[in-house]
Amino acid sequence: MKHISDPNHIINKRIHRLYPEEIAEKAVHSIIDLVFKYKSRIKSKEYHLSEKDIILITYGDQVNRESEASLQTLKEFMDIHLKGFVNSVHILPFYPYSSDDGFSVVNYNEVDPHMGSWREIEQLGADYRVMVDGVINHISQFSDWFKAFLAGDRYFQDFFIEVDPSIDLSEVVRPRATPVLSEFIDDDGKLRHVWTTFSKDQVDLNYKNHRVLRNVLDALFYYIEKGATLIRLDAIAFVWKEIGTQCVHLPQTHELIQLIREVLHEVAPEVIIITETNVPHHENVSYFGSGDDEAQMVYNFALPPLLVHSIQNENTKTLTSWAKTLTLPSDKVCFFNFTASHDGIGMRPIKGILTDEELYAMVDKVKEHGGLVSYRAESDGSQTPYELNCSYIDALTHPNEDDQIRFKRMLLAQATVLVMPGVPGVYFHSLVGSRNYHDGVKHSGSNRTINREKYNFDWLENELSTQGSLAKRMLDSYKRLISIRINEKSFNPFGDFEFLDLDERLFVVDQISRDNKERILAIHNFSNEEVTVAVPENITSPLCDILSANCNQYECDDCKTRREITLEPYQMMWLKGEI
Repeated sequence: MKHISDPNHIINKRIHRLYPEEIAEKAVHSIIDLVFKYKSRIKSKEYHLSEKDIILITYGDQVNRESEASLQTLKEFMDIHLKGFVNSVHILPFYPYSSDDGFSVVNYNEVDPHMGSWREIEQLGADYRVMVDGVINHISQFSDWFKAFLAGDRYFQDFFIEVDPSIDLSEVVRPRATPVLSEFIDDDGKLRHVWTTFSKDQVDLNYKNHRVLRNVLDALFYYIEKGATLIRLDAIAFVWKEIGTQCVHLPQTHELIQLIREVLHEVAPEVIIITETNVPHHENVSYFGSGDDEAQMVYNFALPPLLVHSIQNENTKTLTSWAKTLTLPSDKVCFFNFTASHDGIGMRPIKGILTDEELYAMVDKVKEHGGLVSYRAESDGSQTPYELNCSYIDALTHPNEDDQIRFKRMLLAQATVLVMPGVPGVYFHSLVGSRNYHDGVKHSGSNRTINREKYNFDWLENELSTQGSLAKRMLDSYKRLISIRINEKSFNPFGDFEFLDLDERLFVVDQISRDNKERILAIHNFSNEEVTVAVPENITSPLCDILSANCNQYECDDCKTRREITLEPYQMMWLKGEI
């Protein structure tokens, strides 16, 4: 096996593609030191994703109890309600932070003391696979790194990107309606114009400086040492800047992700890299790379808004047409599927999938449902919807509609995620059917708070023990669906799949087990009316609906003339059969 110092080693090659020769050699040596440092500290354990992988998405302080570390309280909640159902947890940034609910990191190597310590992270990691955030595009203006930059510390002088404000940056893609550059006064009283993609409190790092790369890799290795087995690269599409370009999806960005993967896998090859790129779908899937060199999982960002559109309109034509385009470059990568997350429902991923008329109709409906809208700046100075800020259950249903309809639509959306090819992500608030949190928005001034309410542990336990409460109904029903999914090998994230056109009110996916012996034909009725449909002739009988308590057989007396099934409004059937 080649050593990293060998010019033909893939890590060495990637470093030399990113940096000039003299800098590249320094980078190679610093990475060799890092690998040596952590190989003796990290115990690598082989792991392969399967149908049993379900990832809870949650804040570390999602549930709280007085005088207790919130990470400890979170684990207690998971142990009581989710153990045996959910095997993984994405703990949103739990580091000390200055804004954006954790995404302005002050110190990469510490745990916010209000949440606990690394001890609590390690305890979670003992019973659940842990996903952590690599918030490595930017760091807080209150971090020691940026303070040292403003203080004139030579080591940190090119950790950040200074740009003459007279330079034309109009081509730069803007994810927010804020300036590219922010003004800071250094310790000598000098005005500095520094690159800030997302906000003044989120100062972009300069990866043209190899020491930035080295320090960031050190942090990522530290997370792995503390038990992380999945690493989410936050906002990674913007990580490399070249003036005169759009500064998004640059070749250097892909090269950098591939380098990060290779370096981490040198020590822990079981670690999974997940890219978070809330961009148009065709751009998003580019982060799979060749299928063996970049992200192993990519957020399926087009899915949440398309599900909202389909359920609001009781029509799956666009959803099915889009789903038929879902292809993967290899059987080693898959989508990370979800409906809700800590952020809003992204609009950019459906650019070119929905018409402008359809997009704005969805925006208007979400507003009618009590939701909010956040905007981004276009290059011509105009603003367009960037994301819908709304609890997912409220995005699907008007406040005046019946709770039974609300429940059915929400469960339908969550069930669809469970049958989509890939690995499901379950946002904490989706588990319990959380509604819009308008009081939080008033308090924080941020639209995103509408879907980020934190709960008192005892209050939530009471809700979950109250018969007939929406929270209890959602959690119990969700867990039942998960319990079925994780025991069916047809739902392996790397199996074959096909999306079928049976009726514009139905969403249908046919999933095949990797051993090619079993299949599940998942049929979901997105309408509030009864739908009768024929099972395709190429799918052999008998078929058993594994969601039905009595496991009805869909095999008729004369299958040559009749193979029909009927679904009630918003009903799902997962029809299992042999091949």
